[in-house]
Amino acid sequence: MKSRHQRLIGIGLVLGGVALGATFLLQAMNENILYYYSPSQVAAGDPPEGRRFRVGGLVVDGSVKREPGDMKVSFELTDNAELVQVSYAGILPDLFREGQGIIAHGRMENGSVFEADEVLAKHDENYMPPEVADSLKQVHAGGGQ
Repeated sequence: MKSRHQRLIGIGLVLGGVALGATFLLQAMNENILYYYSPSQVAAGDPPEGRRFRVGGLVVDGSVKREPGDMKVSFELTDNAELVQVSYAGILPDLFREGQGIIAHGRMENGSVFEADEVLAKHDENYMPPEVADSLKQVHAGGGQ
């Protein structure tokens, strides 16, 4: 009887350890996931406060402003419905230009400016990041421009 009782305790401890390990793993994965938001979703306040996320859209023509003697650049992204002001300090990809689809990783600062820590540009004229293409299609289908 004693060995059966010890076996049940052992099985219970193993199952508890597996459940605890799975909980820690899922929590760590959730903290490292970067969700994608369109400029319309950002303007609506959908992204969680203080969390990193991705935002994508087209760089608005005439919106790129560089600080002289500095690597800081600011520009606006649009999904043809809303605008998001983006600030970035670093080297932009060679393919970055106005009117192009990009995705930026970072977080909202002061509730109005997206502080990017990484900017990704499309590969060639025929490619657009899937998230950007989908958000632009949704705007067009929803009655936007």
